[in-house]
Amino acid sequence: MDGVDDFDRALGPVLAGGGDAETDAAACVLAGAGEGWAPAAASAYQRVAGQAHARGWTDPDLVRMAGRELTGRHHRLAGELARGRDLAAFVTAERLDRFSGATLLVELLRLYARLPRVPALGPGGPAPAAPGGGKVLGRIRALLAKAESTGYPEEAEALTAKAQHLMARHSIDEALAAGAGTGPGARRIGVDRPYEGAKALLLDAVAAANRCESVWSADFGFSTVVGHDSDLEAVDLLYTSLLVQADRALHAGRVSRSRDFRESFLIAYAARIRRRLTEAAGEEESAGARGAPGLLPVLARRDLAVQEETKRLFPATTTSRLKGRDAEGWNHGERAADRARL
Repeated sequence: MDGVDDFDRALGPVLAGGGDAETDAAACVLAGAGEGWAPAAASAYQRVAGQAHARGWTDPDLVRMAGRELTGRHHRLAGELARGRDLAAFVTAERLDRFSGATLLVELLRLYARLPRVPALGPGGPAPAAPGGGKVLGRIRALLAKAESTGYPEEAEALTAKAQHLMARHSIDEALAAGAGTGPGARRIGVDRPYEGAKALLLDAVAAANRCESVWSADFGFSTVVGHDSDLEAVDLLYTSLLVQADRALHAGRVSRSRDFRESFLIAYAARIRRRLTEAAGEEESAGARGAPGLLPVLARRDLAVQEETKRLFPATTTSRLKGRDAEGWNHGERAADRARL
């Protein structure tokens, strides 16, 4: 256990706020620990990651932060460690020397140790699944995959519209099956650079249309979406698909665009998508209410539960304003949203 103890002592100054000199010193100790270097690395990772978990960070959050704040190699290492792989295997796969591998680990642990406390995300209450729920989500995924891959705007629009209607119908079925007694949960969804504000706006539009609430944590590159399980899954699926479709529309023709054009495009795209999704969800809700007179009170109680859980997780929030500065980009964004498959 000498290697573990020696590395823990060397790592202490790094985790306490040390800089490059302390990082190099700790990496040297780990690299020189002989056969005990991999167990020492695993022990340190479990301890530091466990402390981050206690502050509200999940393994996917930690992996995402490694990619956001460090390098692609740190991101790959974070993913391997989160899956229970060891540093020695990673070093071999990446064809690194021990010191380079040890440095990557120490830098990763330094990042994790500096992450502040965030709201802990508890799971929602157990909910009885609506009949055929898994099959419906499979159909939704298939529709969105086709919408992303087709080269015909009209076909993509029809496929996305059908997917949104299925999502809304599935949410209604889940609500009727579960009633109002099951609690909402929460999910963190990455909002990546560049144009994070516009992307967070798009995610908020998708969340609102699917009976969820979204809170953007700009410093950490994610939004926390609060809602019931089936709605959270729908939000994740549709947001990802709409980003793919927006990116394709933004780069159509391979024309170089200014930053203002691209940001204005995405802001307008998000605003128009919000209107389209809200309309589609409203149509399904109206149809469902005609067939099930008790639906609207159930949905209202579920909405209230989502609002209360959001306030519990985020008792204090602020709003931010986004401004489109390029009229051509705004017009292109609205047209792309009209073509997007919901």
